[in-house]
Amino acid sequence: MLERCLGSQWRADDLDWTRRPRDLSRDDELAIVQLFTDMAGIEKLAGAMFEEQAKRARDPRLAKIFRTFVADENRHSEVAARLARFYDVHRYKPYAQHPALTNFTKHFVKAIAFLSDDVANTYITAGELILDIALLRSIDDYVHDEMSRQAMTLVNRDESRHIAVDYHMVEFYASEAYAELERSKPRAPLRRRLAAAWTFVGVLYWAAPFFRAVFFQPMERVDPGSRRMREAFKRMQLLGAKDGVNDRPFGRFLKALQDLYNHPIAGRFVGGLAARLSGVEPQFMARLYDAAEFSRAASMSFDALADEALATKYAH
Repeated sequence: MLERCLGSQWRADDLDWTRRPRDLSRDDELAIVQLFTDMAGIEKLAGAMFEEQAKRARDPRLAKIFRTFVADENRHSEVAARLARFYDVHRYKPYAQHPALTNFTKHFVKAIAFLSDDVANTYITAGELILDIALLRSIDDYVHDEMSRQAMTLVNRDESRHIAVDYHMVEFYASEAYAELERSKPRAPLRRRLAAAWTFVGVLYWAAPFFRAVFFQPMERVDPGSRRMREAFKRMQLLGAKDGVNDRPFGRFLKALQDLYNHPIAGRFVGGLAARLSGVEPQFMARLYDAAEFSRAASMSFDALADEALATKYAH
């Protein structure tokens, strides 16, 4: 994997920026430029998360892999910012990243140092699945010209490597070896635990408006019916079929929220609160798999689950 990561690097200037964008309506141009403006911020945030993972990695090879991911995400951010300028033909208005994105980024960057490895990886895996399966592919279909296609093909290639490693890390964090490692750590001082709790409250508070502004709301335009978004969340939910995935405190917390939302009685009264705490739109809190799919996922390896998740982005 490290050789693949090192050998698959590319530059923003490798793209043919001499092309001209196709003619867009005013509404489409406004939407597309905003999408790429926000995408630049999302990719920067992903880079910050991978940088933290590189610092924590115990295996030197894994640390090097994560550093290639940092380079990938910074490159994706540069490409997205340039695409925003590329499609901003008529200069209808000045653009800035959505305030919900900047607020969430501010709180999340502060929280990264306090988050346990498995919590950080949960956010990374969720974000990468949404990006790779749903958002990037849907943006490309919506823009529908050669410039976007060329860029998104290269970005998607990078994201596929990221997801393969994300699933590998999910497997590790679900293992008894990681549980034993966590049990062997000395208890953090009270001040640090309180600081961690407070910063995480900020993450939870801003998660819902962040996901709404930069994922769910744009997808209503570029993914009518939310088919791809449902598929991304289905893949996240199916990870819960694997032993150990929901045994960590954060995994139990997320599962409890989903169980509460789907409870036939309690869900009517506090389902909305459960969705708000998770940061997820209510429609994606519902169980998106059937019993046979869940049983099948439980019997599959993490590598096979990753391969299947990646294959869905090419499904029409």
